[in-house]
Amino acid sequence: MTSSSWYSRKGLAALAAAVCAAGATGLAPAHATDVRAPAADAPWVVSLGDSFISGEAGRWAGNSDEPADGWARTDRAYDPQSDESDPHRVYGSSYDSGCNRSDVAEVHSLTLDVRALNLACSGATSSAVKLPEHGGQPFKGEPSQAAQLRAAMSGQPVRAVVVSIGGNDLGFSDIIAGCTKQFVKPFGGSPCAPDAAKTVQERLPGVRQAAADTLADVKTALERAGHKPGSYRLVLQSYPSPLPDAARLRYPGEKYDRLTQGGCPFFDRDLTWAHDDLVPEISATLAQAAHDAGADFLDLSRSFEGREVCAEGTRHADPQHPPTGESSEWMRFLTTGVGQGQLQESLHPNRFGQQALGTCLTLHLEQPAADHRCANTPGKGPADMTLTPAP
Repeated sequence: MTSSSWYSRKGLAALAAAVCAAGATGLAPAHATDVRAPAADAPWVVSLGDSFISGEAGRWAGNSDEPADGWARTDRAYDPQSDESDPHRVYGSSYDSGCNRSDVAEVHSLTLDVRALNLACSGATSSAVKLPEHGGQPFKGEPSQAAQLRAAMSGQPVRAVVVSIGGNDLGFSDIIAGCTKQFVKPFGGSPCAPDAAKTVQERLPGVRQAAADTLADVKTALERAGHKPGSYRLVLQSYPSPLPDAARLRYPGEKYDRLTQGGCPFFDRDLTWAHDDLVPEISATLAQAAHDAGADFLDLSRSFEGREVCAEGTRHADPQHPPTGESSEWMRFLTTGVGQGQLQESLHPNRFGQQALGTCLTLHLEQPAADHRCANTPGKGPADMTLTPAP
């Protein structure tokens, strides 16, 4: 049964309802290719924040509409012996809470002599990270991430703490869900960009303040754990664009093949707005927050250029074309969560995307403290990312 048949049987109205529900949830190689046990006294790199750094969608190695053989070998949770999938193979116990910390999350895809700790959780806002006295709150059954950081890193060497935050404070998933809902309206919707752009502009100042406050609490937590400023790197990163602009989409014409085959159900105007305006505006806002807090900024806004969902030059895996980092999309396509994974995994970095982000962070930490932009190399895999000074 192909993805196309399941969409037609379930109906567009069901997808629209599922996409709306996704807004409430918020927003790596099978194992890293250069895996080696770190030295027992190696310093720690810790990740904090939301789904883009927790490793959400790391279960998937590319995208496929072919259900046989674990969705054409894209499902890393699939066991060919039992012909069953168990997401715990990728997300461990964090799958039960919905934090979805994958085994190939960004910090686990580093190729540095460090130990890695991933405290990030899918759906987290700044309040899930900040210290309790500053509004930090338990999230999905866990204490605030800054409180966890203090407890975990007391008496431990720390090389860096990297943070991904702001998308859920902005309501990014609600905005994208609204755009999709317009596309799949049975009697015709309209582009979301005009109204959504206004909402984004109203919310961005709050995102900047929330991110800066979060970084301040991370610094406080580390100081309480015995780490002086300057003894570690603090990095705030932005988000890779999950979608290409309309001119680079594999599915021209605003037809339902974008939904039934590609997993990118958006109008041209919304695709171009999201790629050209929304993601860069979020990135610029986070850069300002990093400067406010005295942190490094790692710009990932164009790191997946040409590797986004439905981008020209990429393809879905099938029995004749297994997934590879050179040919596959690096983002999870949008699914209903029926049969093929979870809805909350949609439009998040997959296995190859996590590998790429791990390479970006590796390159950044190998350089002196500064702001950088990361990009991929056309035709190459996730190990061939490049780093330049941020503009």
